[in-house]
Amino acid sequence: QVHLVESGGDVAQPGGSLRLSCAASGFTFRSYTMRWYRQAPGKEREFVARISNIGGRTNYADCVKGRFTITRDDAKNTVYLQMNSLKPEDTAVYYCNAYIGMTYYWGQGTQVTVSS
Repeated sequence: QVHLVESGGDVAQPGGSLRLSCAASGFTFRSYTMRWYRQAPGKEREFVARISNIGGRTNYADCVKGRFTITRDDAKNTVYLQMNSLKPEDTAVYYCNAYIGMTYYWGQGTQVTVSS
């Protein structure tokens, strides 16, 4: 059974940093691309970042490029999202995602609030 558990969400000041983690289980983690999405109040869920299973190639949404970094540790079955230079508009619930066997799997999400 696929299980994704996000953690690390918190309240941060504008310009601050947070590091999110997503612990995965129930599948061969190293074989799959992993993604982060986010959903702000009243808005649709949006793509944030992706890291491939082979070579660790990364892609980012334009709104976070240069500020966020996605990494993975296949030995720990964990994907991370380092968020720097946070802005109020980064406030959202952040979700970890895996697409396995034609099914999208999601964690429960972790709340990030950026406010002074």
